[in-house]
Amino acid sequence: MSNLSVKIGKLSFKNPITVASGTFAHAEKYYALEEVKRLGSIIPKTVTLYAQEGNPPPRIVETPSGMLNAIGIENPGVDVFIKEKLPKLKKIGVPLIVSILGHGDDQFLKIIDQINPYVHTGSNTKDVCALELNLSCPNLRHKTLVAQDAKAISRLIRKVKKRSKVPIFAKLTPNVTDIRPMVRAAEDAGADGVSLINTLTAMVIDVEKRTSALGNFTGGLSGPAIRPVAVHMVHQAYKTVKIPIIASGGVMTAQDALQFIIAGASLVAVGTANFINPRAPLDVLDGIEVYMKRHKIKTIKELHGSLKQG
Repeated sequence: MSNLSVKIGKLSFKNPITVASGTFAHAEKYYALEEVKRLGSIIPKTVTLYAQEGNPPPRIVETPSGMLNAIGIENPGVDVFIKEKLPKLKKIGVPLIVSILGHGDDQFLKIIDQINPYVHTGSNTKDVCALELNLSCPNLRHKTLVAQDAKAISRLIRKVKKRSKVPIFAKLTPNVTDIRPMVRAAEDAGADGVSLINTLTAMVIDVEKRTSALGNFTGGLSGPAIRPVAVHMVHQAYKTVKIPIIASGGVMTAQDALQFIIAGASLVAVGTANFINPRAPLDVLDGIEVYMKRHKIKTIKELHGSLKQG
């Protein structure tokens, strides 16, 4: 049988398949699904310091080969997450990479202070083993996202690294001219890894009403339409930095996930596909196993970053 295990620093994952934050909620619908324990890890819905109601409806609109969403990081806040959501997530028995978002550096640090008592710093954990910083939040010093400003990325990560007890992954936006300075800034500041990519900013117009189809005017494009962009950015990042990459962006099948692994990703997150098929991450995992058996590949390491030039 092929070995799909992945090691990132001191962290060990039984396979590279995880779920993208915001597409699996807090796994409430999956507690009874025994097979969910087969996942390499879970990234729950992003948590903020205080509860957020989210954006006004409509929040979702279908697009060709994709979906536009403007949920607005609706969540109950870190207190409720710790008291009500986290205990149930732990019972699933797979490593948890908790996604957090702060409106300003101080909020990130406050969230981390509250989560720190519940993390696990060992190698084979079935607990909170890492944090994913959702940097698609406003940079309060400028009218940009933190993820669009290399200096802001560096400043925040340096602060967070001094406070967090577990590894940090910086989730970056594709809405930049060049992703390479952003991943380099994350690595230089001490990030343990990066997550690529978040959604692409986009818009759909209702031509009859001449208004946006979304209540928030613009939204984030996800699904198969963005996959080639994501694969390219993951490969750019892989060639630029040495830290591990969690890839996401339009993964629907095992072939899609394999593209990311060959491009250089250590872990692959299934996102929008979860809305169509709740078993999508497991189907992707099964497909990777079939591919490796067919090609007589013994370990997932043989595929990692194996893209041939020319």
